[in-house]
Amino acid sequence: MDMPPAAGMQFVDAEAEVGSAQLVKPKPSISVIGLDRIGVVTIACLSHLGFELVGVDSDYTKVDAIRSGRSPIVEKGLDGLLARGCRKDLVSACQTPSAGIGTTDVTFVTLKAAISEDGQYDLSELREVFRTIGRAVSYKSGFHVVVLCSSLPPGATRGVLVPEMEQACGGRLGQDFGVCVYPQTIRDGSAVADFFSPAKTVVGASDPKSSQVVEAIFSEIDDQILVTTIEAAELVKMVDDVWHATKTVFGNEVARLSRSLGVDAHEVMDIFVKDTKLNLSAFALRPGTPVGGANMPAHIRAMCHLARVHDVELPLTESLLASNQRHIDDAFARLKPFHHRTIGFLGLTSRPGAMDLAENPTLELMAKLQQHGAQLMAYDPQLAWNSKMRQAIARSGEIARHLSELMDGFSKILTPDIGKVMANCDAVVVNRVTEEFRTAVMTRPDHVHIFDLARLLREQPQEANYSSV
Repeated sequence: MDMPPAAGMQFVDAEAEVGSAQLVKPKPSISVIGLDRIGVVTIACLSHLGFELVGVDSDYTKVDAIRSGRSPIVEKGLDGLLARGCRKDLVSACQTPSAGIGTTDVTFVTLKAAISEDGQYDLSELREVFRTIGRAVSYKSGFHVVVLCSSLPPGATRGVLVPEMEQACGGRLGQDFGVCVYPQTIRDGSAVADFFSPAKTVVGASDPKSSQVVEAIFSEIDDQILVTTIEAAELVKMVDDVWHATKTVFGNEVARLSRSLGVDAHEVMDIFVKDTKLNLSAFALRPGTPVGGANMPAHIRAMCHLARVHDVELPLTESLLASNQRHIDDAFARLKPFHHRTIGFLGLTSRPGAMDLAENPTLELMAKLQQHGAQLMAYDPQLAWNSKMRQAIARSGEIARHLSELMDGFSKILTPDIGKVMANCDAVVVNRVTEEFRTAVMTRPDHVHIFDLARLLREQPQEANYSSV
């Protein structure tokens, strides 16, 4: 019987040792549960970095392929890496999970959780895997780290899988074992290249010890590892995939509209992606205030109108303003305890230097609060009560009739003194990040509740009267 490597055996790539007389810190041995695409790529690539790996799968054909140095999946470069790993006695495989887990320091779980048509995850297989890991770990004396590569909804790892393992091993998370979530993205046809040159490396860790173990594994391919919570790492993977889908859907909507207009969609999008300062960047992807201003909402409506004229359906584009309104409604709902009290606003525009109040979402929120009995105050050093401001107020009232009551009394709402806002309001909404606003918030009276829509403070204070986006 082909047994997995003995416990405690450590291997270091001899080629990496050339010219070095210094001892290299032993690398952890790794078991990989699941010999599908992610699992095989993980084994092949980590063995190339000198790690000792044991692949685990119930399918004997996959196990036999790994033992023979062959890839059970088609992917460029895998056969060569696996063959090399086998020659160096770094790669083995077995069908018995306990054998693989019991002889290694770290276990990667690469199994996929099935998702139903209504979007619900089936965690039954992963629950059993974590029970199996727990039983195997119960016979070990050392600290074992589990690295979950599966895509799961936030809360599933800590709330569902970890309790299964704790019960099975009789230990505690962070004391007897650790869990990390590793949301990996590798593309078909370039999986090996993507593994060694990742767009980002994210590690959601249960504890510092586990984080250090996993960081050390991936530090050879990425020197800027992003460490976060388990729940954030779970959500990152979901957000990544939905964003990629959103880009595809948007590109196809542009294609349908372009075709109806006799325009080459590829030419349009080739030009579009050249802009890496705004179009393909972090610009406008930060959570915070809703879309507003003189251009974006108007152009969304114009594009949707153009599509309707040419009998083209653009469901994604059509949904943008409705979703934007939901964000305003969400802020309104969060302010419900203060609907009949005094609410202040720091910054009426979300961007430094912006002075145009056209289609301003903050005004929408203020008007809604006023209609429900709130008294309002506002401070914005970018806005001065002068003829230009009065003209902007008049335009806003003409374009949006539902803002007329707010606009009529705007001169009494806007104050040039930030101190008055902080002293006289029960709640203050922050729309923009400035040092002046930060100082005012940090030195505010104890009773003032802050609703931070701009991430004014990088680390949210653990205070009952501070709510962040």
